[in-house]
Amino acid sequence: MDSEDRISTLLARLHQASPAGFAIALHVRFTAPKYLFQSYAKDWLDTYSREGLVLHDPVVRWGFENEGTIRWSGLDDPAGIMARAREFGLNHGAVIALTRNGRRTMAGFSRSDRDLTDAEIDGLKADLSELHDLTESVEALSPSVHMTLKQMSIYLTHG
Repeated sequence: MDSEDRISTLLARLHQASPAGFAIALHVRFTAPKYLFQSYAKDWLDTYSREGLVLHDPVVRWGFENEGTIRWSGLDDPAGIMARAREFGLNHGAVIALTRNGRRTMAGFSRSDRDLTDAEIDGLKADLSELHDLTESVEALSPSVHMTLKQMSIYLTHG
């Protein structure tokens, strides 16, 4: 399996493990990721963008300030962003942040029905770590990968 097929496979697994959606920022430099994958519902993404919620998002803040994992329920959220997210079915989730070779990757994964188990979080972290490594030297994803992402309702933004 070539690296682009593996990237598609990993994103499909991450998508399946977080049915309420995810946001993955790969290889963040300063404040911009090389790749940003999002699978949250469009109405949440539109609200999040329109209201500038990223500026107060505890998931983003924790991802910039830490490495490892934390459940959303453990985040400090003075601006009430997580309460807003729950209005869109993003009831439970986890943040994963890692840094290797001077590059930071962070992600938020969500479920509407229940908390992620420790084993699920460990699996997400392993897949995210592999995705970080695979995309480190990739300059652009092929049109076939873009089509696969679109079919999974995963939005891709280039940094």
